[in-house]
Amino acid sequence: MNNILPILVLLATAVAGLLLLKRLLFRTSAPRWPFYVRKLLSQPEQVLYHRLIRALPEHIVLAQVQVSRVLGVKKGFNFYEWNNRINRLSYDFVVCGKDSTVIAAIELDDKTHEDAARARTDDKKNKATVAAGLRLVRWSVRALPSEEAIRSELLAPELPDGRKEPTLRSADAT
Repeated sequence: MNNILPILVLLATAVAGLLLLKRLLFRTSAPRWPFYVRKLLSQPEQVLYHRLIRALPEHIVLAQVQVSRVLGVKKGFNFYEWNNRINRLSYDFVVCGKDSTVIAAIELDDKTHEDAARARTDDKKNKATVAAGLRLVRWSVRALPSEEAIRSELLAPELPDGRKEPTLRSADAT
């Protein structure tokens, strides 16, 4: 009987030591990163994407493209200063020719675009896009264009220099 108490104390100390060691090991190891896979497109964006694909089968349609992948900074200007103005912006869709030449950028505006901060971001994106001579089309999520309207808007006549007429559409236009 007298031998059991020291054995129980020794066993309890060993278990406590193992639990402490386990806790220390988990603290020093890197924590799990808190990421999960999200859907890239909202439901309205999915609808518009499929309409774009059907309306423009001879084109490449890309979704969620960083503005800095589409627009470059002209030589003679401070690259970092100007690129920083657009480096966190993205276009909802970019339409390209089969040779990857960018034809137009498309924004699908929803209720969030009515927010003042979002309006400033949209204004910055508008200015950069127009300055580059790229057509920017804005459609409202409340009035998604038909396939015919998409073709009509994006396949407008070319200018004498071969570029498409750059246009800005209001968020309420169809």
